[in-house]
Amino acid sequence: MNLNLGGVKQDLAVDIDAVAALIVNTQKKNGEIPWCRGEKTDPWDHVEAAMGLSISGYIKEARRAFEWMARMQLADGSWYASYIDSIPEDKTRDTNMSSYIAVGVLHHFLVTGDITFLKKLWPTVKAALNFALSLQAPGGEIYWAVSPKGKIDPMALLTGSGSVYMSLKCALAIARQLGRQMPEWRDGLMKLRDAVRHRPYNFNMTKSRYSMDWFYPILAGVLSGEKAQKRVEKFWKKFVIDGQGVRCVSDRPWVTVAETCEFSIALAAMGNTSLAETVFGWIQNKTNTDGSYWCGFTCPDMTIWPEDKSTWTNAVVLIAADAICDLTPASRLFSHSFWDTQLR
Repeated sequence: MNLNLGGVKQDLAVDIDAVAALIVNTQKKNGEIPWCRGEKTDPWDHVEAAMGLSISGYIKEARRAFEWMARMQLADGSWYASYIDSIPEDKTRDTNMSSYIAVGVLHHFLVTGDITFLKKLWPTVKAALNFALSLQAPGGEIYWAVSPKGKIDPMALLTGSGSVYMSLKCALAIARQLGRQMPEWRDGLMKLRDAVRHRPYNFNMTKSRYSMDWFYPILAGVLSGEKAQKRVEKFWKKFVIDGQGVRCVSDRPWVTVAETCEFSIALAAMGNTSLAETVFGWIQNKTNTDGSYWCGFTCPDMTIWPEDKSTWTNAVVLIAADAICDLTPASRLFSHSFWDTQLR
């Protein structure tokens, strides 16, 4: 199936079947979805890949991915930072990676409307979010991880905390759907929102060279409206190479497809669909011969790097296409206006 959009500044064409095939063909029989063949699996990107499967109609494969997550969850509600063939590689327990299961589960529910699936995954989601909130600092930010030796690292990352904010919103929406009251989650959400909005000094600012620190507060919905627009404008020249995409880091001429797509989702979430279409259009010719997308490339020499065909990069292409083109009922997942009604 080809997705073609007319009336935009650039011709957008996503070969959904080809993009999804990369993810399906990389997924292991037990449901695990590594970055690419022979590489590691991390919980966040695994869930992202499952979301791509849901969008493209691979419902059984997506559910296998969520079942893998449920089986691999640790007693405290977390997951290890990475696995190879389901064997732990890095035993760091990351709050962002662990909480993102809520985004994937709500996304799958929005696509399918399957309340039985939601009920089945509720204990997994509940334990994961409780783990993340157990590492919330007094200032509202979320400490990023517990070390393999069991020591809490008292450092907060803006991108990670922004992503946890999105996960908390999704977890609250799941709880609401199931008739559950989770006031402590709402309290944690409000404290986290205030930290991101008003206490930027609580976060590791050395990461501000990464473009995700720029747009994730918008993507997650911490910032919206005029504040989001001002943030887009303030750092556009720092991170965007017009006509090509979004740099991974501001001081390197390296554009990544994933960051470009995520920024497109953030723009669509704000309601700026026209600009989202334009930015998304910049990477539509950045594809391999099989229709899958590059991970990244350098400018202006256009060297593809790395050459890996990654599942999570291709998944976020599908998520961006959905957010912009309204392919599934989950297209509204990141929409600020959608969450205005959900969080009342």
